[in-house]
Amino acid sequence: MSKSLTTGTPASLGFCPDRTVGLMHVLQSEVASQRLPGAVALIARHGQVLLHSSVGMQMPALGKPMALDSIFRIYSMTKPVVSVAILMLMERGKLLLSDPVSKHLPEFANVQVMAHVNSHTVLHHPKAAPTVQDLLRHTSGLTYEILGTEPIQKQYAQARLASRERSNAEFSQALAAMPLMFEPGTTWEYSRATDLLGALLEVVAGQSLGDFLQHNIFGPLGMVDTAFHVPPEKHHRIAEPFESDPDGGIAMKLIDVRQPARMEAGGAGLVSTSADYARFLQCLLNGGELDGVRILGLNTVRYMTADHLGTIGVHRAGRSGELLPPGHGFGLGFAVRLEDGIAAAPGTKGLYFWGGIAGTTFFVDPAKDFFALMMIQAPNQRDYYRPLFRNLVYAALLE
Repeated sequence: MSKSLTTGTPASLGFCPDRTVGLMHVLQSEVASQRLPGAVALIARHGQVLLHSSVGMQMPALGKPMALDSIFRIYSMTKPVVSVAILMLMERGKLLLSDPVSKHLPEFANVQVMAHVNSHTVLHHPKAAPTVQDLLRHTSGLTYEILGTEPIQKQYAQARLASRERSNAEFSQALAAMPLMFEPGTTWEYSRATDLLGALLEVVAGQSLGDFLQHNIFGPLGMVDTAFHVPPEKHHRIAEPFESDPDGGIAMKLIDVRQPARMEAGGAGLVSTSADYARFLQCLLNGGELDGVRILGLNTVRYMTADHLGTIGVHRAGRSGELLPPGHGFGLGFAVRLEDGIAAAPGTKGLYFWGGIAGTTFFVDPAKDFFALMMIQAPNQRDYYRPLFRNLVYAALLE
């Protein structure tokens, strides 16, 4: 029988009460230093929430306090959700992970790889076609324009692949016109692959990505505030960053989620709340079921949260390598911890995690039967607050 999310106490769930409270004190001190606008933190173990608390401001420009139901742009925390949706289609017999991408998106039938030979740039057909599995584990040869200044990344930027003004189908057509940066199946490079999975899902499922997620994941799991935009009656709950970067950097302009965009971006388009995303994570921790509703099979959850890289190398030359630190592999939508040690933040072998560019982050520790998530909108400070939160959570865990 699956665990539903109920309320417990830190002491009854193996967490130190003082250190759990202290976690929020640290976040409050970051708010007081005017480096963090605000945050919502949630920790659950054995199906019971032991911490759900907020600090700081939801709308710092207006002095509006953060609330437990504040709505956040979760950016790349969209990727695990869409990855689950693809695995649901696999379970229903609608696709195979070994399918070439071109089987469902024919525009990729003639995709080419860019290579450098004797100081010259040449294009050639890939040795192996990129597959659905390659998209899920980021080994398709695609990249992200924000991760470097390689020629292909510059092409992505010039083509405005980040634009939300084109449909998912139009995005797929635009991306297919770009060469691959690597031979498929040879290199882990974080990429727009999950955006492409959104387009692929629409073809296979015969409905929009948003409709599929609503009918198959959000509705069944009771995720009432998760969507690709925020309706007018909920606008007052949207969390915002500082208007200027507190560290003096260039402030990142966050996406406008008050109006529907043409592109429902499978890689970065969702908004959600701490309570909603907690239900999604508890479902995964339960092995694909929550409150008697099963969206994914137990063995499929274990399969997608296992390492799928093996001996495939990580591209360390650009920023992509920073996202997958030593001691980790990558599953189908998640980074996966391979060892208790090696990494620069604590965790247990088998832990899986990901985050969003505006600072939201989560991790699930199946061995310890708990998960934790933090919702913030502090894009330029995300690389500090993610490991800080992880450190504080494990410092409070006593067993």
